[in-house]
Amino acid sequence: MSVLRTPGGLSLRWRRRSTVVVTGCALAALLLGLTAVGGGDYPMSPADVLRTLTGGGSPAEEFIVGELRLPRLVTALAVGAALALAGAVVQSLLRNPLGSPDVLGLTQGAATGALIVVVLGGGTLVLAGAATAGGLAAGLLIAAVTGRRGLAGPRVVLVGIGVAAILTGVNGWLLTRAQLMDAARAVLWLTGSLDGRGWAQALPLLGVLAVLTPVLLGYGRALSMTEFGDEAAIAAGVPVRRVRRALLGAAVLLASVAAAAAGPVSFVALTAPHLARRLTRAPGPNLLASALVGAVLLVAADLVAQRAVEGRHLPVGVVTGVLGGMYLVWLLAAQRRAGRS
Repeated sequence: MSVLRTPGGLSLRWRRRSTVVVTGCALAALLLGLTAVGGGDYPMSPADVLRTLTGGGSPAEEFIVGELRLPRLVTALAVGAALALAGAVVQSLLRNPLGSPDVLGLTQGAATGALIVVVLGGGTLVLAGAATAGGLAAGLLIAAVTGRRGLAGPRVVLVGIGVAAILTGVNGWLLTRAQLMDAARAVLWLTGSLDGRGWAQALPLLGVLAVLTPVLLGYGRALSMTEFGDEAAIAAGVPVRRVRRALLGAAVLLASVAAAAAGPVSFVALTAPHLARRLTRAPGPNLLASALVGAVLLVAADLVAQRAVEGRHLPVGVVTGVLGGMYLVWLLAAQRRAGRS
């Protein structure tokens, strides 16, 4: 760990390995982004993409980059970062590696809100708003069932699993009530997809990230202290209940808005914090590293989804589900071997 002391007496601490990981993830996101924007039926080199982004492209290139490909990339980066931040916060607060919006039923709540709009015949903007409201409602339901003292430990996870199971059944019933074409559109959204995403989906999520990311980073020390238990955090002067409610609320909002933008993309919120912690080898929630790892994961998964099958684009949720499931199985097997040794 390195310490930088300013003339005013303020000391800034950082870990060299964490800095290297954050820098590497940022560069990986940049390179993957250039590759994603440059691919497609109208291929462009990274130099052409950069030239177009700086205003030197032809009108056709500016339309392709600025209106078709760049919004999809920005949406992928923002959704990955938002889901990873939400997962890191929840896992840290609950002190449970399985704590994530996928497990707790938040994404299922967002799906319920979206499916209600599909059945009623609402538009895309209404669907995004209903998905956000559904995720927030699921979070409030979990908080109401667990109570004030239940917002820590395994009780939240158990209640979340129950809520997720109930909402999954409700979502299946809503699909049977939709028209055939609407049901097909809903199934694609439920899988998690970035197809057709524009600035209307990217900008609201960017706004939420711009507001909540500094707030979460500001709570970084308090969040790290809660991992040692409530008694240790209180002894260190952390108002545990207030911090827990505020951070869980922020995590629920991030997961809900991300689901509204791209559907309930699975496993990013669960996997990215694990990978960030393994890469940095640092204690604590690793919020910034988790956000960048999540962004890289989703952009890479979207590239695979677009190019894995010739002539057909897969929903990005299919790729994240397969890769995330494989990682989870490997992680469980590794922990089992470690327990035997």
